[in-house]
Amino acid sequence: MKIALAQINPIVGDLAGNAAQILAMAKQAQSQQADLMLTPELSLCGYPPRDLLLNPGLIKAMAERLAQLATQLPTGLAVLVGFASQNSQPDVGKPLFNSTALLLNGQVQQLFHKRLLPTYDVFDENRYFQAGASSNYFQLQDYKIGVTICEDLWNDQDFWGKRQYLANPIEELTAQGVDLIVNLSASPYTVGKQQVREAMLQHAAQRYGQPILYVNQVGANDDLIFDGGSMGFDRQGQLVIRSQSFVTDLSVVEFQQGDLQPGVIAGSIDHQDEEIWQALVLGVRDYTHKCGFSKVLLGLSGGIDSALVAAIAAAALGGEQVLGVLMPSPYSSDHSITDAIDLGQNLGIQTTQLPIQELMTGFDRTLAPLFADTEFGIAEENIQSRIRGNLLMAIANKFGHLLLSTGNKSEIAVGYCTLYGDMNGGLAVIADLPKTRVYSLCRWLNRHQEIIPINIIDKPPSAELKPGQIDQDSLPPYEVLDDLLEKIICEHRSTAELIERDFEPAVVVKITQLLRRAEFKRRQAPPGLKITDRAFGTGWRMPIACRLNT
Repeated sequence: MKIALAQINPIVGDLAGNAAQILAMAKQAQSQQADLMLTPELSLCGYPPRDLLLNPGLIKAMAERLAQLATQLPTGLAVLVGFASQNSQPDVGKPLFNSTALLLNGQVQQLFHKRLLPTYDVFDENRYFQAGASSNYFQLQDYKIGVTICEDLWNDQDFWGKRQYLANPIEELTAQGVDLIVNLSASPYTVGKQQVREAMLQHAAQRYGQPILYVNQVGANDDLIFDGGSMGFDRQGQLVIRSQSFVTDLSVVEFQQGDLQPGVIAGSIDHQDEEIWQALVLGVRDYTHKCGFSKVLLGLSGGIDSALVAAIAAAALGGEQVLGVLMPSPYSSDHSITDAIDLGQNLGIQTTQLPIQELMTGFDRTLAPLFADTEFGIAEENIQSRIRGNLLMAIANKFGHLLLSTGNKSEIAVGYCTLYGDMNGGLAVIADLPKTRVYSLCRWLNRHQEIIPINIIDKPPSAELKPGQIDQDSLPPYEVLDDLLEKIICEHRSTAELIERDFEPAVVVKITQLLRRAEFKRRQAPPGLKITDRAFGTGWRMPIACRLNT
């Protein structure tokens, strides 16, 4: 028996388009003599559909599209398709199941429901779905094939050291005597996630003596990036097949004599910076196109953050689709302008200059009576950023471009960003990259040739909102800041614990206060592409009005 892993890139809600992708993959699988094809979790509607699932019309249309797809698939090819099905007992539990349908010979032959519903980080499946009551399998060519959906594989006590759910679907299917376990997933990307998945699946295959096939969604939907990396392990826990990461792919593997046979194993991405780069390029490309844009713009300051965002955008869309806008003020250094121009030439993007001195003078004149007898400070500095934000939004509105914001995670964490200024935009490309990672990524990008002008990398970072300003005037060195933020944001360390770890008490108190005070800004920020386990996005649910004394 030949089994195809159809790693597709769905658009959430696009039933017709997603069905067409599945059908095209099915025809390709048939041409390779496949008997069974697996598609990702909720492949018909795309993951995550979120509150689209509250629309009864979508659920009805999904069932109709599924039935239609069954009639269009090649005869003799069994296909597992993910969709949201109605609970036949809506007065008991939630109205929907997260389901997989077995389509074969023009019919929906069998349904399987997800057992384990994650409700943590970016997941909120208990909001919509009822958990399946039992694990089940289907028979094909006298083989029993157990079906699991994403989280169903993520609950092995031996691997994780604990169980988050009472049920263990792999254990249950093994007890039912299945010959093979398949898993339909939509597992979001974070740095190093593929290595975790592979270790987990290898452990499960070895522990239960079960061959396991796993197909993952690829592409980006809103803030989430899905990296693909579909794979399979034989009964001994040996990797026998792996699809490419960050691209659509169809991989075919043979199952014979009760086990998976060695197939094509796509190379792994060994360098974290390369992995992050591919993720962000995919994230920008998909967000732009899935939201109906073809061109993007951003402010080019001559700094490292905007340089990296410009490079990502050019790689994602082509340089001709990217506009970089230089908006120098009286405080902008000459090298910032020349660095930005050099960057634009290196990337092959369009650039234009809009000096803002006259606009600054106009604001100063208007505010002079009210600001009389006060010192120049943050309010005046922020006016510069808001002037730039207004200009960028005007261009975006005029020409229908998507504005990319360029703030990194470090500055968003401590609030060193301006609402309605540099935070303007439709997508925050590097909002989950600490400043130290921004530098690392730029150095990796320059490994073969100078793409980011070296002066941008070497000069001290500065917002250039007043003479001689650099970031470290008011922040600790980024190596210290990012280490501290990691421990506060991801490890949830208290002030006392951080001081015990030899961080300066005054620095700990200051950064903790800045992090909490900036929550109202982050709530108004554009969606940011998630690449870490703890991002300021869907999975970050902090109150704005609060008082915490630890």
